[in-house]
Amino acid sequence: MAATVSAKLLSLLGTFDTRHRRQTLSGIARRSGLPISTAHRLLAELEAWGAVRRLESGEYVIGRRIWRLGLLAAGEVDLSRVAEPFLHDIHAATRAVVHLAVREGTEVLYLDRVSGHASVPIVSSTGSRLPLHSTGVGKVLLAHAPAEVQEEVLAHGLTRLTAYTVTEPARMRAQLHRIRRDGYAQTFEEMTLGACSVAVPVEVDGHVIAALGIVVPDLRKVRARLVAALQVAARGIGRTLESGFHPPEAGLG
Repeated sequence: MAATVSAKLLSLLGTFDTRHRRQTLSGIARRSGLPISTAHRLLAELEAWGAVRRLESGEYVIGRRIWRLGLLAAGEVDLSRVAEPFLHDIHAATRAVVHLAVREGTEVLYLDRVSGHASVPIVSSTGSRLPLHSTGVGKVLLAHAPAEVQEEVLAHGLTRLTAYTVTEPARMRAQLHRIRRDGYAQTFEEMTLGACSVAVPVEVDGHVIAALGIVVPDLRKVRARLVAALQVAARGIGRTLESGFHPPEAGLG
């Protein structure tokens, strides 16, 4: 039976994953099993709708319209909606940048950010993805990820982003152990120079479903206070979600 147009469109979108975030036309055609001419025509339709975006290099990436649709998944919508007032409370008390994030494959996906007039350099934005190993929220999520995800990141994902990024697997393993033991993660200019972070897990029924973090210029005098504020908020989010929250499974890998 010949594939329907919708099946062909889905096969094109299905070629994108954490290892294929930017793809050429020929690569998409090869991975989808479609002729290049067909892939080119359908990608043009997807681009016009906002499902994909064509870069100046000619490569294709997933468009933001797909991400906005993804946020309609019940679990993430509930999480973002419930967490929003807690994020604003933390920001009001600290005036720091506050993040809510989840793990998507071997990356951290930022669901929400409250910043105001940030005094630190920030590269994250709502909907953006960053490495797990170099961000506070990412380290929390990595520490509580399945063993196979940890091994994949440790083997292939410890890219040096600044002079302070942890790239040695043994040192990262030790950090992940401390995060599980102490209940929080911290970074020191590992993603961006001039920005440090601290983050804690958000748990529902004993499962870590997200991470809550703060970015500041310096942690030395405020870490304990920030960790306490984050933990209070994380417990509040978790308690609110306990009745009826169903975390999304797709993409968590």
